[in-house]
Amino acid sequence: MTGLRSAVRVLVMGWWLQLKIVAVNAFDGVLNIVYPLFFATTALLMYRQSGSPQALVYAALGAAVMGTWSAMATSASGALQSQRWQGTLELLVSSPTRMALAILPITAALATVALYSLVATLVWGRVVFGIEVPIVSPLAFGAALLVTLASLATFGFLLSVTVVRYRTGWALGNLLEYPGWLLCGFLVPMDLFPTWVQWIARALPPTWGMDAIRAAASGASPWRDIAVCGALGLGYAVLGTYLSERLLDSARRHGTLALT
Repeated sequence: MTGLRSAVRVLVMGWWLQLKIVAVNAFDGVLNIVYPLFFATTALLMYRQSGSPQALVYAALGAAVMGTWSAMATSASGALQSQRWQGTLELLVSSPTRMALAILPITAALATVALYSLVATLVWGRVVFGIEVPIVSPLAFGAALLVTLASLATFGFLLSVTVVRYRTGWALGNLLEYPGWLLCGFLVPMDLFPTWVQWIARALPPTWGMDAIRAAASGASPWRDIAVCGALGLGYAVLGTYLSERLLDSARRHGTLALT
């Protein structure tokens, strides 16, 4: 029980500290404020040409979650690279707590800040484009949002741990950003893709989270999608924890932890 309390305390305190750091970071600030609105404007201008209110609602919800994906894919994958550049990665790794408990709060803070981009995008669509997104099941909608953000945090955690061993691992997040827009069904229905692409998409938590958010907004039952999204997020957390220890051991053996 004492070990559990210590782990929770590390997670909470680490999340709060990283949240304050991210909030004043110029790069992440621009990324989370400007980028989501830019992407949402582009998507809504395209979908407005259809003249269908349902299509605009579909695009508004997709663009909202798309902004969180972009923030997590780029920022989370480079979280530990930033620690390396700042010279604090060695201190983070040598801390008495497990490495996973030291890294997970970083991506959790990024996911919390990404919540802004989701809300801001919906407000932007309402004010600028006059799109009112009806939410039939507010409780289910809120649960779908929270589970989706949590799963994004664990997915970002998995991306971030690769940087411990591979200095260029941060580029993986940039590589996944644009394919993720398509694979996760933010703006393009999954039915339009080949079956093998849909299988890949179903391995990503945001795909299920997006389905759950749209289902809750329309009044359909989102709980199955929420459960699958949460299970995938938990699976990524377990895999990231395992890889963090293995990659750390490899970095120590090969002397690749520091930048120079």
